[in-house]
Amino acid sequence: MTQIAIILGSTRPGRRVDTVAQWVAEAAGRHPAVQAGEASVELVDIADHELPLLDEPAPAATGIYQKAHTKRWAATIDRFDGLVFVTPEYNSAIPAALKNAIDYLWAEWNHKAAGIVSFGLYGGTRAAEQLRQTLAEIKVADVHAQVAINPYVDFDFTEAEAGVCAPGERQEALLTTMLDEILEWSRALRVLRAPAASAGPRPGPT
Repeated sequence: MTQIAIILGSTRPGRRVDTVAQWVAEAAGRHPAVQAGEASVELVDIADHELPLLDEPAPAATGIYQKAHTKRWAATIDRFDGLVFVTPEYNSAIPAALKNAIDYLWAEWNHKAAGIVSFGLYGGTRAAEQLRQTLAEIKVADVHAQVAINPYVDFDFTEAEAGVCAPGERQEALLTTMLDEILEWSRALRVLRAPAASAGPRPGPT
């Protein structure tokens, strides 16, 4: 089974990333591969891991993780074959908490496929482009399809003051295409992920 993490990319109080991620999880649950038991999706909230500003003495590429919170985070990400990053756009960039969470690890990210669901006034597209640059550096294959959520179009404000993410059929169709691509690439990259990512100290990128 291909396991996909839906990563909530913000820790801000009052954030909207949780409602967007919940919509992603619900829509992903309707994907044929998930319904057939060939794939699974799981919400992964970086807020639950309580990662301080990067405090590891050694670079992540060495694999020498000393802090308990780093080891827990590494074990979480290591379980997955593919990733969906759900990120808002803060000042034309991804949230600092998401960048910090990415920087903690190295091998646990390598050779995995990822898709991006961004949201913001302009669909979060500038944050998504910045995230693509970061993913390339940690050897994550980001797929072409992307979902860009605009809160003024894709949110329902009748149920809650902060609104509930409720995109139309077009956005779910884009998400389905993105998941198709993540599954294809995750399977293709499996041979490169065969060695355990957390097998101990390892050299960094050359």
